Amino acid sequence: MKIIKQIGIIFFICWIAQILESVLPIDFPASVIGMVLLFLLLASRILKVDHIREKSDFLLANMAFFFIPAGVSIINYFDVLQSCVLQLIFICLASTVVTFAVTAYSMKLVIWLMGRKKKDVHPERGRA
Repeated sequence: MKIIKQIGIIFFICWIAQILESVLPIDFPASVIGMVLLFLLLASRILKVDHIREKSDFLLANMAFFFIPAGVSIINYFDVLQSCVLQLIFICLASTVVTFAVTAYSMKLVIWLMGRKKKDVHPERGRA
């Protein structure tokens, strides 16, 4: 019964996102709206992680299956993609480098903030 409840919560959020997508005056993907909505519910503690933990862990563990349809549909447009293969390779390489850099600097910032927080909690340890 617990798993059915978790699936129901996730599908309910997806359904609300679909409704919001149809109501919004701009084109915005329902999947992104759903992720933002889920984030807001978790951040505001209206929804707790334990309410969706098992199903979300299952979905994350099997995430590769969700990319199969996208990969197959790329084959349908291979002739279009073939004409701009160099640009696509450049975009993939550049975005990978940017992602690595942003991740590295984000981690440096988090480590620095955590170290600063520890010094604020224990100010006497920093003095000689």
